[in-house]
Amino acid sequence: MTYYDTIASGYEELHREEQLQKIALIKEKIPFDKKWKVLDVGCGPYFADFSGTVIGIDPSFQLLKLAQKKIPVALDKGELLPFRTDSFMIVVSITALQNFDDIEKGLLEMKRVAKEFIVISVFKKSSKISLIEKLIGSIFPSFKAIEEEKDIVFFCRKSRG
Repeated sequence: MTYYDTIASGYEELHREEQLQKIALIKEKIPFDKKWKVLDVGCGPYFADFSGTVIGIDPSFQLLKLAQKKIPVALDKGELLPFRTDSFMIVVSITALQNFDDIEKGLLEMKRVAKEFIVISVFKKSSKISLIEKLIGSIFPSFKAIEEEKDIVFFCRKSRG
């Protein structure tokens, strides 16, 4: 059982409003197309309502029970995504990366399964923020960072090549 399994029943009350702010920023910067396949890594109970065909992945069984009412889900970690290379037009991960056991492996997996865009928000007060910024800079040659109230949101493009 994960920490998030233990708080699942109160997750929405604790985090919904702040997550919706980040989702609004992401949707403002990237106009999601209903033809896109979207992967939400660390989807939690899934608040996003992104356009397109959305699949959520999370290591918390209890949060996925909530998400599966809205989208198809997979119980797994972000470091080992069970999808083919270039399966999704966009991969989104909202305030989850700092919880990964292997952040670099998670970033590389998100890049692998994305065709074009990777959007990652990270809790600014995380003790891992410097490492995450360094890794994003080395893995994604093209990215923009926007500071939000509690997070930094990284808008990354997959390099062609």
